[in-house]
Amino acid sequence: MEDKKSLYADLSLLIVAIIWGSGFVVTKNALDHVLPYYLLSFRFIISFLLMALVFFKRFKNMKLEDFKAGFIIGIFLFLGFATQTVGLNYTTAGKQAFITATNVVMVPFIYWGISKKRPDKYEVIAAILCFIGIGILSFESGLKMGYGEFLTFLCAIFFAIHISAIGYFTKKHDPIILSIVQMLIAGILSIIFTILFEPKMETIPKEAIIPILYLSIFSTLIAFLIQNIAQKYTTSTHTAIILSLEAVFGGLLSLIFLKEPFTLRFLIGCIAIFVSIITTETKWDFIKKRSSTKS
Repeated sequence: MEDKKSLYADLSLLIVAIIWGSGFVVTKNALDHVLPYYLLSFRFIISFLLMALVFFKRFKNMKLEDFKAGFIIGIFLFLGFATQTVGLNYTTAGKQAFITATNVVMVPFIYWGISKKRPDKYEVIAAILCFIGIGILSFESGLKMGYGEFLTFLCAIFFAIHISAIGYFTKKHDPIILSIVQMLIAGILSIIFTILFEPKMETIPKEAIIPILYLSIFSTLIAFLIQNIAQKYTTSTHTAIILSLEAVFGGLLSLIFLKEPFTLRFLIGCIAIFVSIITTETKWDFIKKRSSTKS
């Protein structure tokens, strides 16, 4: 029975990886019809309302300290998505999927600055591989990084800080409450940036409605719920490997639906980044365990 639960959990996490990977394609399509900060405003506010409704009992018991922690996390969530969404106007969804995923390699180094826990040899090797992959994907002729790739790299840094902040604050605060508050803060900041930097929209184009709802409901609410439930029944190693496939699905779906060019350079860069993610997240424990079992 436990094996079945573990299998179902892994399959559920695979669905999450597919949903998150498809989010790059959906966002790219949405940006053809709605401006970046409008898109973020709708996504975060709808997600906040849905999450607050689903977890209303927890949300109503929120304390001031919970709000302060969620406020800090929400700022970095907004910065991550803002640089990602704006950057997607200037790069391909496939490239962005892999560059964004490098945040998991950066986390140990950022957490080092917070907790004084030094990264291990696997994390150092992963970082080197990661930056080689970013260089292959991002640098144009004359060793100049493209604007979209640069913003996406910033986005990965902000997401790494966001993840590190969550790791720090969830030790003392309810992660569900933190998630709700961060969505609210990110939504408010998105609205402020919309007012400051984007022209007024009279109506929402009907072509943008489905992408907005998909990103709000599937990429945020449903994916979040599935991940939290599934992780109760599978190992952290399984979770890390499966969720890192988000970048792979993002790249593949971009090639299929957006007809983005497939080159040897793209393939090599993606492989380098993917191997770095697997290295930092698993330390290759699944191979070690298999070898010790055989012996």
